[in-house]
Amino acid sequence: MTRSVYTVDQENVSATLTVAVPAARVFAVLADPAAHAAIDGTGWVQKAADRAPLTEVGQIFRMDMYHANHPQGDYQVANQVQVLDPPRAIGWLTGQEKDDGRLEFGGWLWRYDLAPLGPSETEVTLTYDWSAVPQSIREYIQFPPFGPEHLTNSLHHLAELVSGPTTTG
Repeated sequence: MTRSVYTVDQENVSATLTVAVPAARVFAVLADPAAHAAIDGTGWVQKAADRAPLTEVGQIFRMDMYHANHPQGDYQVANQVQVLDPPRAIGWLTGQEKDDGRLEFGGWLWRYDLAPLGPSETEVTLTYDWSAVPQSIREYIQFPPFGPEHLTNSLHHLAELVSGPTTTG
């Protein structure tokens, strides 16, 4: 890890970290929903309810969550893959499943952009973008719902995961 910065714009916040790992390895970890709880910088993500690797745009994956200020405390989100460009970018919208089974997305997007800086170094930028959130949701959720340091925390957690021992098989 060499550099960690974050920026806040009017409707998005991002953080960047350089890791001494090839982009393909970073992407593989990000495409594994089972790794997301370990990556999360807020502590809200508990575990993957859907553990299949992310392989296509439109794919839905659910995560079990906990937040003390959420009406239920424990809850589940449904995410829909919006960007999948291995090993350069991956991103998803977060929403929820309604009582009738319909999925409804709030308009906020999590996106990771990976820029190889050589064969074994990658610049990773995590962006949380809420520019598509409708006013009806903005009336009861303040955006961003966390401080920018949570993105930096997530990138440091990601760096720890991708820098760990490799497995072959």
